[in-house]
Amino acid sequence: MSRVSLEIRNRAALLWLDNPRRANSLTMEMLESLEHYACRLDEETEIRAVILAGRGGRIFCSGADITAWGDLSPTKFARIWVRQGHRIFDRLARLSKPTIAAISGAALGGGLELAAACDIRMMNRETVIGLPETGVGIVPGWSGTQRLVRLLPEPMVKEMLLFGRRISAERALAAGFAAELADDPVGAALEIVERMEKTSPRATEAGKFMIHAAVGEDRAAMVDALAGGMVAAIADRKEGVEAFREKRQPRFSNE
Repeated sequence: MSRVSLEIRNRAALLWLDNPRRANSLTMEMLESLEHYACRLDEETEIRAVILAGRGGRIFCSGADITAWGDLSPTKFARIWVRQGHRIFDRLARLSKPTIAAISGAALGGGLELAAACDIRMMNRETVIGLPETGVGIVPGWSGTQRLVRLLPEPMVKEMLLFGRRISAERALAAGFAAELADDPVGAALEIVERMEKTSPRATEAGKFMIHAAVGEDRAAMVDALAGGMVAAIADRKEGVEAFREKRQPRFSNE
């Protein structure tokens, strides 16, 4: 049975892709679970960061499970599989908490798109990344080309998508796509989260929003979130709410 499981370790939430018999390929049920956990973890104040990893140790994620979409009509493939998956990956990218993809083995197709939706990526030396979609007659559909060309040189993305080549962990590190190569990417990610005890949760969240606004990752929502958070923190918000409830004119202080 394919699934996504949640494990809490201290202040880190680990989301495990748990479909090792099918190379951790993504089913619709797994995508829906990822969306559910993204919404849930945004509300968990004790969690400082989210780590995505694949069970089995040999492969992070081989992409979309072809048995889940292979028989869909063109309309359902575009409307359901592509658009819903795109929405869910966007939701993961917009998590208020920092996210780390801990990649052991291959991250291909949708698996690479999932890793690209995270803030940083840890890899082991056996990791390879690729976009094999054209080999089965499709193209990346979960925001991969748009995000990847912001994170990798354009020729490298073309190398994977147009020519079917796979990129080594060393090349991904040299290009800045991988933050670090580690024998145990999950362990390395947990160490990063542990060091976050010295950082402010709210400042970290605001910093992520600022960076996303700068690079165009859901820019409108990021700007609104920053402005809304600033306004909500001032005395005028409390006065405005109280005046509304008491049916009187607010007395704003400009402080």
